[in-house]
Amino acid sequence: MILRPNKNLKDIYEITPEMLKEMGIHAMLLDLDSTTMQSKTGVFTKETLEWFEQFKKDFYLAIVTNNHKQEYIEQVTLHSPCKVYWGANKPCPKTIKNIVKGLFMNSKNVVIVGDRPLTDILAGKLAGTKTILVGSINKNENILTKFVRFLERLTICPF
Repeated sequence: MILRPNKNLKDIYEITPEMLKEMGIHAMLLDLDSTTMQSKTGVFTKETLEWFEQFKKDFYLAIVTNNHKQEYIEQVTLHSPCKVYWGANKPCPKTIKNIVKGLFMNSKNVVIVGDRPLTDILAGKLAGTKTILVGSINKNENILTKFVRFLERLTICPF
């Protein structure tokens, strides 16, 4: 099934350098809102910044977001531990394919990490990368957002 991720984890903190090495990964492209920071805050937590640090030596890291609000992206970029690609228009794979091409990598050595099957995971699959679906980094999401996440995840389960 095209929406089935290679891995389905509780959150980004379950991803380790060893896991990525076992998957043959050289680059990790991560979604922004709800994946690496609480949505619309513009600030990474200390825990997330420390998590990023363990990957910097061995992997290319980048944030790939659909967000296109310039002021917000400027704030995120100031605090980001890696390059930020914005206005990605996921699930369209064009931005991801361009990043992979610019890195001179095989798409099979790249993983897309995100919290949404219908945008992040689908974009990664269409770009030929590996994918990791994670739960939201925000444990206090409102009930409507939690319900929508539940419905969206039904698309990846075999019936």
